[in-house]
Amino acid sequence: MFSLAHLKHLNALSLTFWSCASLAVVGGCHDSSSSGPAARPAPLVVVQKIQRRDVPIEARAPVDLKPLADVDVGAKTLGYLDAVFVDRGDRVRKGQVLAIVRPSDLPDQLAGARGQLAQTQASATLARTNLERARALAPQAVVSRQELQAAESQLASAEATEQGARAQMAALAVRLGETRILSPLEGVVLMRRLDPGALVGPPGGGVILTVARVDVLRASIDVNERDTSGLALGKEAHVELDALPGRRFVGKVSRMAPAFDLATRTLQIEVQLDNRGGELRPGMYGRGAIVRDVHRQAMVVPVGAIQMSNRKTFAFVVDGDVVRRSEVQLGVNLESSDGSADGELVEVLSGVAPDASLVTAGIDNLADGMKVRTTPDASPSTGTAPKRPDAGQAGH
Repeated sequence: MFSLAHLKHLNALSLTFWSCASLAVVGGCHDSSSSGPAARPAPLVVVQKIQRRDVPIEARAPVDLKPLADVDVGAKTLGYLDAVFVDRGDRVRKGQVLAIVRPSDLPDQLAGARGQLAQTQASATLARTNLERARALAPQAVVSRQELQAAESQLASAEATEQGARAQMAALAVRLGETRILSPLEGVVLMRRLDPGALVGPPGGGVILTVARVDVLRASIDVNERDTSGLALGKEAHVELDALPGRRFVGKVSRMAPAFDLATRTLQIEVQLDNRGGELRPGMYGRGAIVRDVHRQAMVVPVGAIQMSNRKTFAFVVDGDVVRRSEVQLGVNLESSDGSADGELVEVLSGVAPDASLVTAGIDNLADGMKVRTTPDASPSTGTAPKRPDAGQAGH
């Protein structure tokens, strides 16, 4: 058994032990907090140097492609469509036979005209013979002067009747020839509207075929009044089409309307596009642009580098590891890869140095004079974009 003295001694040792342990814990906590809270890292931003390039100033508008010429082909002779030799999409030459019409009564009319011509020719021959006989007998006073004049008049009348019969027969022959429907131009058949057996020609007929010239196509660009300065014949233009993404077809201004459309206040500009390769088709829809002017070696930055506040535009310029907020004046938007006006780049007219580096991403929470870190996406000194690191290494 422990004596009272022993118990007092153990209690004293225990109190001493716990006191030392408490002091050690407190001391340890005090040492770990003596270095202060960890500093917050500077924000990460993407940086890119200002680019220099020629910026075209363009007038843009939607366009539809139309043939250089298109003709509705019909029959001038009343009859029934006997045959059609072409169909939609076929290429045709100028003067090629497209269809044949079987006239209703034209052959009978032509036969009657031939008989009438033969009759008038016989009458003219008889009148000519009578005149020759009268002239031979006139010196012998067998034929009076009045009879001689009557013979001359009869010959003139017979010859006039003969000429009329010839003209009528020639007209019927022309009409008979028009039963062969010929192509008025070289091109392609856009539409076939009637089949054999249909009644054609005036007054009950209609269009048989539509033929168009498509080796050159028209693109009409309706330019707003405020964008017409600098436009002239021969100006370069280009068209991008929805059906052919990524392609650009270049032409020149070939025609300008002499006046503005009073309803829309636009000026119609015509651009002709070479289509000898057959890539373009009438009716294609897209966007056209005419180059009005060019800003040589202008400063160009990504749209993401621009902030707007209180109707002003700003950009953050990187100066070492600090950003400076600078007010900038913008020019035109460069077209994007799909040809739209709202592109990925914008022209900067003033407010930054030509060799400055701007923040293009991570701009939302920045303030003037703030320190930043740049990501490997772009270097503030070179503006180049090295290979992106793995996701697990980003920000290190």
